[in-house]
Amino acid sequence: MHIFKDTNFNFLRWRWQAMLLSALVIGAGFFVILTRGIPLGVEFSGGTNLIIRFTAPVSEDQIRTALQSIPFEVQKYGEPESNQMLIRLPQTQQAEEAGNLSADVPKVDQLLKAANMPAFKIEGTEIVGPTVGAELRRQAIYATLLSMLGITAWIAFRFRVSFALGSIIATFHDVFVTLALLAFFGYEMSLNVIAAMLTMVGYSMNDMIVIFDRVRENTRLQKREPLETAINTSLNQTLTRTLITSGTVFISVMALFLFGGEVLEGFAFTMLAGTIATTYSGWFIAPSLAIMLSSKPSAAPARAVADGASGARAKGEGAGGGALEQPSRKSKSQRKARAT
Repeated sequence: MHIFKDTNFNFLRWRWQAMLLSALVIGAGFFVILTRGIPLGVEFSGGTNLIIRFTAPVSEDQIRTALQSIPFEVQKYGEPESNQMLIRLPQTQQAEEAGNLSADVPKVDQLLKAANMPAFKIEGTEIVGPTVGAELRRQAIYATLLSMLGITAWIAFRFRVSFALGSIIATFHDVFVTLALLAFFGYEMSLNVIAAMLTMVGYSMNDMIVIFDRVRENTRLQKREPLETAINTSLNQTLTRTLITSGTVFISVMALFLFGGEVLEGFAFTMLAGTIATTYSGWFIAPSLAIMLSSKPSAAPARAVADGASGARAKGEGAGGGALEQPSRKSKSQRKARAT
């Protein structure tokens, strides 16, 4: 199936503008993370999540007023008509020392009843200790880095070292852009988000392998052409495939984002941001980095060297031919002199 045929888009024409845009997005994301931070899910920070369903609508301000004597965070949960609230209680040092990680749960129940809130029911409780949270955070970082390192080693062995370095930098670019978007929109870092990032890393590497495999074939067919030409040709040849795969993933994840519910919203948003980032970097960032890190000379110098060598050979052959003809003419005149 071909959406586009015989395209000749110059993707590399916009590589510097693309790099500048990426730098701005990543820089703004890091600024938001440093100033406002990115919230950590209970899996990483430790604490207790309470899902409470009320019989009548309540606002977040009412919850804040009722629970102002204890540290907590509150947000709406589920559909608006469900009247559910998610209350996150950070793990306190007193509860940790007492060995009772759910010590603050009865306090929430008592404070809500004392504030004359509508009748409610605690429908779910999720408790994670700080030690488990730190271990999960460390394992998530190791899993991400090891997966990127393994795929990069394969690309270096299968293609070129410059392609591998370009791929790994582009993959970090995708991760940083996704983190920036998570920080902009206030999504918390959870195990679901880490799973989405690992999926995105594998998807990004697979996309780059397809493109670089086509680049390798085109560089063999166009040995006298610059690497830029081979990359642009390869990007145009894989354009239909990229649009079909990325578009299919985007539509599927968009449906998950819209209809998957509160639990899967962070995962779906991360996949949406990652799909956009990986497609964008596959067209502009990774090829540009591969060119910058490659040692292959451009076509113009190569042709100049080849033309110079051809001219030198032609000149040498002409000089040699004259030297051979001169003795031949000389020997013929000598023979005539002897005959007379």
